[in-house]
Amino acid sequence: MKRGPELIDAALEGLIAPSFTRIGFSARQRLFDWRRVDSYDLSGRVIAITGATSGLGRAAAERLAADGATVIVIGRNADKSELVAREIRELTGNPAVSVVVADMGDLDAVRRAADQILRAHDRLDVLIHNAGALSARRAESADGIEMTVASQVVGPFLMTSLLIERLAESGPGRVLTMSSGGMYSAELTVDHLQMNRDAYNGTKQYALAKRAQVTLSELWAQRVAAGSVVFHALHPGWADTPGVESSLPTFHRIVGPLLRDVDAGADTMVWLAADDSDPLASTGGFWLDRRVRSIHRLPNTRRSDTPARRAELWGWVGERAGVTVPVPR
Repeated sequence: MKRGPELIDAALEGLIAPSFTRIGFSARQRLFDWRRVDSYDLSGRVIAITGATSGLGRAAAERLAADGATVIVIGRNADKSELVAREIRELTGNPAVSVVVADMGDLDAVRRAADQILRAHDRLDVLIHNAGALSARRAESADGIEMTVASQVVGPFLMTSLLIERLAESGPGRVLTMSSGGMYSAELTVDHLQMNRDAYNGTKQYALAKRAQVTLSELWAQRVAAGSVVFHALHPGWADTPGVESSLPTFHRIVGPLLRDVDAGADTMVWLAADDSDPLASTGGFWLDRRVRSIHRLPNTRRSDTPARRAELWGWVGERAGVTVPVPR
């Protein structure tokens, strides 16, 4: 039988708006008496995070550095990444904040970034895939992949495969993927994962990519022993980030007063990276506000999520990434 806090949490989760806004975050924080994310000592741990120059990634990188972690800021713009790293060092007093430049949609850049991380660090405790943008116009990467899929599905898959052994050696390593509540509207598809130019819709393309991300996180978890590396995906709820403001201006204007601030949006990401209890006790979860949630809310997305389609997705992404994935045990 569920206790009072679990009943309230379940009621919030059943109603999207209260769950995803700052209301859900504030209620759960009180209900479950969360440990503060500024109470962790992460000295000696190495954490790499993509998309760390603004929004949720910047908030998480700053918090993790303040907790003593060695933080690798991965960004596509060298000047901006260096500026952010310098600001984080100054704000936290932690000198161990470095930069690796990579556009996650450029597979050659991802390979160079992974090599740079491996050469500079003899351990890697956490890899956080946070980079992501919603584009109104269709574009393709240098590898001929639709850019949203390249940067949020294929690029992260490649980086994970290149760093998986180092994560396992530091074990248990963690791979975290920041998804979006928008994935709830998207079916799992391979044939239509990349929208063509005539039918392109940036919001739908983003949701399709986010659905693929969550599925791949589960598939990684099935293939890699939890004692080596754990995998978790999560979504931040509705957070007030520069990306939301620029990509979804109408949504931002209407929901603005109820949006979470970036620290609240990044809370579960930081907690999954820092805490040694629940985040290491399971693998393959999809989280919101420090609790595992269902990956489906609609019957059509559940019907689309078949074992055959999952296997097809794994093969398709691996082929595009050009890797045969080593699976540590």
